[in-house]
Amino acid sequence: MSENRPIALSIAGFDPTGGAGVLADIKTFEQHQVTGFAITTANTIQTENEFFDIEWTNLSFVIRSIETLFQNYKIRTVKIGIVPSLHYLNRILSTIKLLSPTTQIVWDPVLKSTTKFEFMTIEDQLDLNKILSKIDLITPNYNEIEVLFPGFISDKLWLQNEIPTSILLKGGHNLDKIGTDQLFLKNEIIDLLPSEKICFEKHGSGCVLSAAIAANLAFNQTPKEACKNAKTYIEKYLSSTSTLIGYHYVQ
Repeated sequence: MSENRPIALSIAGFDPTGGAGVLADIKTFEQHQVTGFAITTANTIQTENEFFDIEWTNLSFVIRSIETLFQNYKIRTVKIGIVPSLHYLNRILSTIKLLSPTTQIVWDPVLKSTTKFEFMTIEDQLDLNKILSKIDLITPNYNEIEVLFPGFISDKLWLQNEIPTSILLKGGHNLDKIGTDQLFLKNEIIDLLPSEKICFEKHGSGCVLSAAIAANLAFNQTPKEACKNAKTYIEKYLSSTSTLIGYHYVQ
């Protein structure tokens, strides 16, 4: 295996259209010159327009897969997608941290599909905070952030400095500032403004964005650099076609 390419691991669902999940992540990793590995948390039946069914992967199988890869490879970053519960997520995170404490972790908290199929619910806020402390960055949209942290926007929860992880709040659902993402770091809030590209809605765009961030982090970019460069990538992806499935390219 080439020593020039860092390794990133996607732990996410399998989408047969390739627009979301591990297939989208691997496409994104490859375009960033990152060697991509994948472990599936679920198998799905879906198109880019409609979600039909899901079968979750047994947690012990996922854990064994993680252990095997980390015992044989140096994995710089991990991107996590859909999981069925906080317990499932926590077991994944604890295993990674035990095997490789320096590996950076990005979680795209996909709580519902675009067709409103619910993947997971947040059962316990205290458990959530403990779990998020093991994650370097989460990438929720405006709907998801209110499920994770009720009042995050209206009550300005970030000012209380109690959020245990960095947050890239995606602006696709922000009607006041469409396309403006906000990066919440420990002591800084950074607005990532959209370009003038004409962008179209895409199935799985959140997966692609978080995978691009993970790929950039694998090259030791700072969180700010990684998110900024990932925004450039996702805008090219969103503008590549007028359909729900886009083309992956960097140049």
